[in-house]
Amino acid sequence: MSYGPDPDETSRRVAAMVDKILKGTKPADIPVEQPTKIEFMINLKTAKQIGLTIPPNVLVRVDKVIK
Repeated sequence: MSYGPDPDETSRRVAAMVDKILKGTKPADIPVEQPTKIEFMINLKTAKQIGLTIPPNVLVRVDKVIK
């Protein structure tokens, strides 16, 4: 299981910051940002291999399932 920032969104935000820096903005002038999208992911294949059963009420809340 993993609960954290969406890696794709994080990459886009970093690319936007790099673009600003390359266009002349000083890094100190770029505000610190917090993630705007948090994902809950479960790897069912790994869960099965270690004998863990994920309850259906948890699976309903998952953003991404790895099978």
